Amino acid sequence: MIELYTWNTPNGQKIPIFLEETGTPYNFHPVHIGKGEQKTPEFLAINPNGKIPAIVDTEGPDGEPLRVFESAAILQYLAEKTGQLIPAHPRRRAEALMWLAFQIGGVGPMFGQAGFFLRAKERNEQAIERYTTESQRLFGVLERRLGEEEYLAVEYSIADMATYPWVRASQFVGSDVLQQALADAPNVRRWCAAIAARPAVERALQITKEKSQ
Repeated sequence: MIELYTWNTPNGQKIPIFLEETGTPYNFHPVHIGKGEQKTPEFLAINPNGKIPAIVDTEGPDGEPLRVFESAAILQYLAEKTGQLIPAHPRRRAEALMWLAFQIGGVGPMFGQAGFFLRAKERNEQAIERYTTESQRLFGVLERRLGEEEYLAVEYSIADMATYPWVRASQFVGSDVLQQALADAPNVRRWCAAIAARPAVERALQITKEKSQ
């Protein structure tokens, strides 16, 4: 059984999407980050970095419980455990892991910082320019890739489910620049619509929203 600790954020939505897509049994434990529950001793015992998401696999590789934190590590671990949503072919597998790293190192931090500074009480124009410009550039990278292939690693994979929640969230951060970047990216919009229409994705987002009340 997978014990999932998460909250309704772009990072927090990734693992529920995977679990719903694969039909993997799990228990959802909401970690209210607004109340600082991610900093409690109980949660820090699972993730010493004090961030969601995290999981405990009660049936780890040696039959003993195993904790896994950091969303990319969780996705890769679960994909390898279930044999799903990571390409078997070495070349496509490498593509999936590269685009997963692209989300972790680029899309998530840049989109997240853009959203933070756009909503900050004190407006910092230099920071807003820095992060919205880089986010705009990353949209261009995604647009080119999704003009070449239906999904980031050719077939639907953990790379897509890591990236989609952040692209989805970019519509709601209050940035005309990011909204325009999405409007100018028809391939990204096509990809977003295809993922949004997946029943497992709909379930995962709804469950995460309901549990994070």
